[in-house]
Order: sequence, then C-alpha cells, then structure tokens
Amino acid sequence: MRRTVVLIFLSLFAAAQAPQQSTPYWAYAVNPAAPANSKPPDSSARHVPNSNATFTDEQIHNLYEVPDWHPADHPPMTGVVVHGRKPNLYACAYCHLPNGEGRPENSTIAGLPASYIVRQMQDFKSGARKCSEPLFLPAANMPKIAAAATDKEIQAAAKYFSKLPRRPWIRVVETNTVPTTHVSGWMLVSSTPSSTEPIGHRIIEMPENLERTELRDDTSGFVAYVPEGSLKTGKWLVTSGGNGKTVACAKCHGPGLRGRGSVPPIAGTSPSYIVRQLYDIQSGARSGFASGQMRAPVGKLDLDDMIAIAAFVSSLRP
Repeated sequence: MRRTVVLIFLSLFAAAQAPQQSTPYWAYAVNPAAPANSKPPDSSARHVPNSNATFTDEQIHNLYEVPDWHPADHPPMTGVVVHGRKPNLYACAYCHLPNGEGRPENSTIAGLPASYIVRQMQDFKSGARKCSEPLFLPAANMPKIAAAATDKEIQAAAKYFSKLPRRPWIRVVETNTVPTTHVSGWMLVSSTPSSTEPIGHRIIEMPENLERTELRDDTSGFVAYVPEGSLKTGKWLVTSGGNGKTVACAKCHGPGLRGRGSVPPIAGTSPSYIVRQLYDIQSGARSGFASGQMRAPVGKLDLDDMIAIAAFVSSLRP
C-alpha cells in the first residue's frame, strides 16, 4: 500500500513539473526550461561501439554538421542532408539520423516515397501541416526549416532518404509497469534514482541505451512500453476497422502496412510519432496532402484507440 502511494505521488510530482499542455505529454515530449548554469561541453573525443570515428560534444551537438559514426552503412550524404545551411536549415540527418530512422521526437523517413517527402515539405511551407502542440519544437519548427529550403535541396534530400532501407528500430513491449521517466532532449528518459510506476493510458518510448542515443549513434534503437492488451486491440482496429470505428489501414498503406504507391509505409514506425499524427489530423493541425482521406478514419478514435493502433503498427516488421 505504501509503495502504491509513493508511486502515485511520484507520478503527480512529475506531472506538476511538466510544462502545461493539453496534448498527451508522453507523445509531445516538451523539454523543461534549461537550467541557468549548464555545464561546459566535454572536449574529449567520444566513441560508440563498432565505429572508428571520434567526435567531441561540440561536434555532436552541431545542428549544421551531422556526426556520422557509421558512414559505410548508408550512401554518401551530401548538401543539406549532412551540412544544412545557416541560419535556419538544419542538417536533415541531424534529426532524422543518417539511417533515416529518427528518434521519437522526429519521424522515420527512410524508405518513404520521394514524392511523398517533397509533398510533406510543401505542406510545412504552406502551413497546411502544423503541430497540435506549439511547445513541441521538433515538429513546430518544421515550417521554418521547410521555408528555408530550396526546391532543389528538398528534392536532393528526398532522393537520399527514399533510397534508404527501413529496418527494425523499435522494440514494443506490453506491460502494466514501466520505469519512471522525465523529458530530456525532447524524449522520455529514465529518471534517477530508478523506480517503476503504472503505465496507465500512455506509451513510454525511450532509448535502449541513453548514452549512445545522446551521441546520435544511429545503430542504437528504442523500446516502446505499451499497455497490456494494446496489441490485440490495435490489431482489431488496424486490420478490421473495429466494427466501423475506423478503416482497415492496409486499404491505403498496403499489405503489411509497408506502403503502396505514393502512400507511405508505416509498419515499424515510432508509436509516439503515430499518435501525434492521428492526434494532429483529428485536431485539424495537419490538413495537408491526403489528410482529408484520413479525417474520417481518425474521427471516432479516442486516445486509447490511438495508443492501441500505434502499438500494433509499431510492432510490425518494417
């Protein structure tokens, strides 16, 4: 009983410390205010497994130069993909990583049709694609980034990422109990000292190895804890439409949800990202290309439905 009370207190305390927002905080992980006295960057050479490269913290956190730990694992990166362009065009692979898989606060763009990537950038430019949570800067900044890119740069980046293979990147685990977490680097990370709490109505997506993720090692993936029963419910919604609650996803996204024509693959995608897109389309924040076709399928979904759909889709092999 005492342990339960402590866990409830810790959950309430964490919620009280989070920025005020109406969106689900675990999907739109908003960074807390930065401390007044940040430590100076570590100037020592950093390393990751299975790589001969070395980078300092300053290099790793340079938004205009991608730390490429495994250059042999992907085609050569050029132009804005690896360098970006000041002042507002960050290197594409800095956020989405050289493998195109990205982190929970970004999106997986590896293997997306080039035409789809181009169209999404056009929607960001026009304001048709926005984010329901203005404090969630990884998405809220995309219109500014898209506006800074030329058509030629967008085409080149789309060509690079569309040719990358999609790979297993997220391990989905059903559970009733999860590590206590807090937001850091626009994603959820384990809190210290370590403890556990009920998962409740949430998805807890976090790095498998926080140190390697912070070093932007694109061979270190993520684990997503989802409520027990999510996969069964999600499969029912995704494959059959849930007795009219939604529409079977394969109708547009193809067999195995691996894409069809200009419709993107979604199998194996970050569940946090999937929830954000369902939420953004339902709220009207995302109203660009093909969003009109999605409005009816998401119109009747509640947050638990979104969690179940995201859990099942993410569990599928890309």
